[in-house]
Amino acid sequence: MDTSDVRHNLPVNRRNFLGFGIALAAGTAASGPRPVFAIISALRAAQGKATLWPVTCRDAMLRRSGAAHCWEAMTLYGVDGVESDITDDLTLPNLYGDVSPFSVSSREDRDRLRAALEKAGKKITAFCMHNRLDERPEFEVEWCSRVAEAASDLGVPAIRIDVVPRKIPREEFLPFAAEILRKVIAATEKTGIRFAIENHGNTTNNPEFLDALFSRVGSPRLGLTLDTGNFYWFGHPLSHLYEIYEHFAPRVFHTHCKSINYPAEEREKQRPMGWEYSKYHCPIYQGDIDFGRVLAILKKANYSNDLCIENEMLGRLSAEEAAKTVSQEVAFLREKQAELV
Repeated sequence: MDTSDVRHNLPVNRRNFLGFGIALAAGTAASGPRPVFAIISALRAAQGKATLWPVTCRDAMLRRSGAAHCWEAMTLYGVDGVESDITDDLTLPNLYGDVSPFSVSSREDRDRLRAALEKAGKKITAFCMHNRLDERPEFEVEWCSRVAEAASDLGVPAIRIDVVPRKIPREEFLPFAAEILRKVIAATEKTGIRFAIENHGNTTNNPEFLDALFSRVGSPRLGLTLDTGNFYWFGHPLSHLYEIYEHFAPRVFHTHCKSINYPAEEREKQRPMGWEYSKYHCPIYQGDIDFGRVLAILKKANYSNDLCIENEMLGRLSAEEAAKTVSQEVAFLREKQAELV
């Protein structure tokens, strides 16, 4: 590789990036987890400043690497950080391997986490809340407020939230969801933190529902965790996905990068919700979704957070296979970014 690209902060040549991606796959398969780290380090060094966004992953994926420590797992995967699950009591259960669990419930807890992140050279790009809005509305507003305060203190730019009907019938859920989210936005105004609804399930994968909800709440701090695969899972035809991504791109505060590899004859159909997902979901570099096109849409909309990998097939892989797969997904997203710079 011509290292002058790096010294002069020029975009890395696409052929070099592709070569590193191929080397990553071959080296990992031949020699196990340690070469993954070496190749990822070389890949990141070669890339220099030719990036737009950090590449992260769901922290729920870390244990699948087989690493004894969450920071080790992040290094093994080659990610810049994670989206971190957060519990009702503000514990971060998937940042594992330390003497005691990480929490953000107090200033001392946050200082401890901040120090660990700085030492590891990693970041948290979103907190992931698993909300039950219609089951415990008063608690949810209070919980969102506490998480937003912690996010503000730690510099976490977004909070991924669930907006899912659990108790209220779906046809009656929109006015309730709008009312409680207005309360959440009002209660967290001083923090400035942005809340990012994930499109998933049978409700928020419907663009009409999302449009109506955003309109009723009327806040620029309410947006989307764009899950690229979930809109496809819902049944939207492949070519229609990019229209949806473009429509919501100005409201995207966080992402889940995910894909599916459907048979060619099924891609442009309106399929039943969730059709054959367990059979066809796959790493993003093997799927139908054109991530070069997705990233171009995000860039045009001035997106400013991370590219967060959510691979839901890791449970059927060995630790070595999981490390190889996620590392290849990271390399893939870095290559796609380099093509845009």
